[in-house]
Amino acid sequence: MSRTRHLNPGNCTDGGLDRRRAGHGPYDAWVDVTRYAPSGMVCTVDHLASGAGVAILRAGGSAADAAIAASAVLAVTTQHMCGMGGDLFAIVHNERGAPAVLNASGRAGSGADPQRMRADGFTIMPMRGDIRSVPVPGCVDGWLALHGRFGRLSLAEVLQPAQQYASDGFSAAPIHAWAANEILDLPGADDYRAAAPVQSGTVIRRPGVARALAAVVNGGRDGFYGGEFGAGLLALGGGEYVPDDLATTGAEWVEPLGIDAWGHRVWTVPPNSQGYLTLAAAAIVQGLDLPTDPADPQWAHLLVEAARQAGRDRLRVLFDGADGNALLAPQRLDARRASIDPARAAVMSDPPERAGGTIYLAAVDRDRMGVSLIQSNASGWGAHIVEPATRIFLQDRGIGFSLEPGHPAEYGPGRRPPHTLSPAMVTTAAGELRIVLGTMGGDSQPQILLQLLARLLHSGETPGAAVAAPRWVLGNVGGGDFGTWRAGGTVEVQLEPGTPPAWRTGLEQRGHATGSPFHVGHAHVIALGAGHLAGAADPRALSEAAAGL
Repeated sequence: MSRTRHLNPGNCTDGGLDRRRAGHGPYDAWVDVTRYAPSGMVCTVDHLASGAGVAILRAGGSAADAAIAASAVLAVTTQHMCGMGGDLFAIVHNERGAPAVLNASGRAGSGADPQRMRADGFTIMPMRGDIRSVPVPGCVDGWLALHGRFGRLSLAEVLQPAQQYASDGFSAAPIHAWAANEILDLPGADDYRAAAPVQSGTVIRRPGVARALAAVVNGGRDGFYGGEFGAGLLALGGGEYVPDDLATTGAEWVEPLGIDAWGHRVWTVPPNSQGYLTLAAAAIVQGLDLPTDPADPQWAHLLVEAARQAGRDRLRVLFDGADGNALLAPQRLDARRASIDPARAAVMSDPPERAGGTIYLAAVDRDRMGVSLIQSNASGWGAHIVEPATRIFLQDRGIGFSLEPGHPAEYGPGRRPPHTLSPAMVTTAAGELRIVLGTMGGDSQPQILLQLLARLLHSGETPGAAVAAPRWVLGNVGGGDFGTWRAGGTVEVQLEPGTPPAWRTGLEQRGHATGSPFHVGHAHVIALGAGHLAGAADPRALSEAAAGL
């Protein structure tokens, strides 16, 4: 689920982390949740995954090893948000200068046929129940590429915690338990039916996933894509894929995108990721008189307007192969900045356009290698299609494709869909690692990251205060997590419970339509200080952990 709905959170356990809140309601605001450590840190939505990552660091593994270990555990314990049937992006800073960027997002199969989709009556890609919305998963390819370039420990050591949780069982976290009861009738959900009713603490075993992880250890990518999982995917595809689609790696090292903001360099993944929106909005804000106090409604207004200007044409310009540097060209962003009225919301005349489940994790080791990794099913439980042998749920990332004839992001063989996944990283002007950050949240990811960057770099907040602070996001009523930009820049500003009262009043006075969303995003931050790491995992996850050594 890209925007999280929490049921009866007061009765949920959280692994012992501080859950004190300011205000009187259960979600008015969280207090500063910063954790400090001298030598290494991992932040995830699940304390089991964070603990596995820290154990790998303690054993001498790199931040990349720790990130893979945590990601693999999350593929077992948070299948409602991510898994081996999804995609992955990562940013790695290993030495002074620009980071390395990994795009491990899958491609549509050789049988992808947009004309047949249109003949079947579709105008947009189906979110659930249709294998054509399932690109070949890139997650495992991403783990192997990341380990091959930056790993120190053996792959067997790195994946061992995930294998153990899959085979011996793990206790369901609160949100996972709630989500699992939604899919008990789904073919292939046997792991969860065997444990039903699933409640917080229910032990769930996933023997098929344990076999899939062992296949990766013993046979590399061929053990996975050419083994039990791959055979099941080909059978499910019914011609959507051919063996060569699975034989070709989905992982690719690509050039990073970067811009200067608040005296630092901010980095992200180029298209097919929407990460350029974070950079574009941050660059637009640089020429505006942004208050340092986030409670000021002008702070919210200017960031909202920068995000609207950056994203209003996203559905037209984001596609596999789009030129990220051109999307960040100064003259393009200067024109958008000039369209912002400090006193009034812009009226945008862009015509209507057509157009989950994600985890983010951060890891830093004692040598100050930093990894910003994001892994996803797209929407909650992905396409609601399960590979029956391993019981791995398949992503529905193909919903990012267009079915408009001739559109640059049109569904077609071998194409990557536009991706909401947009991890980020910050370096100093001298090229040293400063901050690792990212979030889940569908279309809202760049908006959440923009607020985090402004709080951290402009307002000087700690990671815990910035992560815990209530947020705004942009959305369209009924648009869901992936429909924000269907009407161009005509959007509603949705305010989490606990936002400063002056925000709603001030935004409405400036002409913004406002609403109230679910609590949005699971963001994590690790910042490098003088001789220590300061990190925060998002309390919205309820079972999160910022763990260090």
